[in-house]
Amino acid sequence: MSRPRPMKITRWAALATRAAVAAGVAAALPALAAPNYPVTPGQRDTARQVAQAGVPLSELAPDAPDSHVVQRGDTLWDISKLFLKSPWRWPELWGMNLDQIRNPHLIDPGQVLVLVKRDGRATLQIGQSMTADPQTVRLSPRVRAELLDNGAIAAIPLHLIGPFLNEAVVFDTDELERAPRIVATQEGRVLLSRGETAYVLGDLGGAREFRVFRQPQPLRDPVTREILGYEARYVGTADYVRPGSEQSDADSKARVVPASFVVTTIRMEAGVGDRLSPVPQRELTAYAPHAPAVPVDGRIASIYGEALSAGQNQIVALNKGRRDGLERGHVLALWRAGRADFDTTSGGKTPIQLPDERHGLLFVFSVFERVSYALIVNVKDPVKPGDRFTAP
Repeated sequence: MSRPRPMKITRWAALATRAAVAAGVAAALPALAAPNYPVTPGQRDTARQVAQAGVPLSELAPDAPDSHVVQRGDTLWDISKLFLKSPWRWPELWGMNLDQIRNPHLIDPGQVLVLVKRDGRATLQIGQSMTADPQTVRLSPRVRAELLDNGAIAAIPLHLIGPFLNEAVVFDTDELERAPRIVATQEGRVLLSRGETAYVLGDLGGAREFRVFRQPQPLRDPVTREILGYEARYVGTADYVRPGSEQSDADSKARVVPASFVVTTIRMEAGVGDRLSPVPQRELTAYAPHAPAVPVDGRIASIYGEALSAGQNQIVALNKGRRDGLERGHVLALWRAGRADFDTTSGGKTPIQLPDERHGLLFVFSVFERVSYALIVNVKDPVKPGDRFTAP
C-alpha cells in the first residue's frame, strides 16, 4: 500500500459548533484554560477494543482526509468529526492508535495524524511533527485557540459553553427570596450599568464576588407540570467594596447602612430588587463527550432566554438531572415528533401516526438535581419545549 500523502488542514469541523453568545467569552477563558480531563474506564476499554483491529472503513467520514496537522484551536471533538461519522465517539479515534496517543487530551499542535487504510479497516498513526505554514488548507473558519498550560489541545472548545457556566442556573428552592438584595442605586438611578455602585442588604456569608439575578421563575416539567426548580434570569456580576453598618441619628434611632458593591459585568442593567448569589467555583473535570451509561428518555423543559424555539448553538433546559443519571459531557439525541396523518391509499381515510425522527444532538454542560442545561450541537428543525431527547 502506498504511503498516504499528507494533506495539511487547520481544524476539524466543530461538532460542538460556535455558541451564539459572544459577550463575556474573553473573560471566561482564563478560568477555563487548564482543566484536568479524566479518561473513564469505559472510554479506555472502547479505545483498547478499537486499537486491536482499527475502525471499519464504513465508520469513516465520507471526506476523511489522508492526514491532518494539529493546529491551535483544534479539539479532540473536532478531530473526531474530521475522521468519523459520529464525531462524539472520540474514544474510537483515540483507540485507532492507543500506543502512540497515550492520553487523548494531550495531543499537541504540530503533530501529524496520518490515516492508514488496510484490509477494510482504518487506523491512525502519528507522523513527524511539523509547524503549519501559510499554505494550510482551511476546512472552516478558525475559532479561538484553546491550549492547556502544557500546550496540548482541549477535548472540546471550552469557550462555547464558558459564558453560560455562571448564567444558566437553577435553584432547588426559591432561595433567592432570602438572598442579599439591591435596595438602592448610585445617585438614585433606576438602572445600573457596569462600574456603577449598588447598595445591598442581606447576609453576604463572607463572599466577595456575586452573580446578580432577577426574580426567579418556576421551571416546570413539560409532561407532569411539577416544579423542577427555579430558574433565575441572569443580570451580571457585582463585587463587594465596603461593609454595611448601623448608625444612630440625632434622635438615637438606629439606621442601617447597606453594603456597597460595584457592578462588574452586565448582561442587562441591574436595578433595585435584584438578588445576589455568590459566584461558585467551577468544576471542569468532566467535559469529555460521552454517551450516558443508562437509558435516558426526557423532554426539553424550556428554551434559555425566553425564546419560543431554538436552533443550533442555543441553550435548552432538560427535565432530567443528577438524580436521573445525567452528567456533564453527556451527548444526547434530539427527536422530532411524528405527526398524525391519514392513509388514503386504500379507498378510505385511516388514521396513522408517523414515527419520531432523530434530527439533532445535545451536549450537556451543566447539571443540577432535577434539571440540566445543554448546548444544541446540531439540529435540522426548530427545537421547542416538550421535544424529546434520548441517549444517542
